[in-house]
Amino acid sequence: MSTTSEIKGKLTFAVTVMVSATLCVSVLGMVFALIAGLWAAEVDNAEIFKLISPAFQTIIGGFIGLLAGVKLSHDEDEPRKDCPEC
Repeated sequence: MSTTSEIKGKLTFAVTVMVSATLCVSVLGMVFALIAGLWAAEVDNAEIFKLISPAFQTIIGGFIGLLAGVKLSHDEDEPRKDCPEC
């Protein structure tokens, strides 16, 4: 039977992989939209940059924050090895 820390480790890994995969798909989709907009004759390049830049920054920042939170909270319950009193 798995211990609680093993289950928590597996769950953290699964969440990290799912968030990373979603981040990759989102970034690739935005990059392809940007590239398609650059070569489309009917789209003004300045306008496509104005539309995609805030969304790109928001998605990247949100996912990086989520990944950092998951990784930082993973080791909260485990006692520190360098402090026998903790």
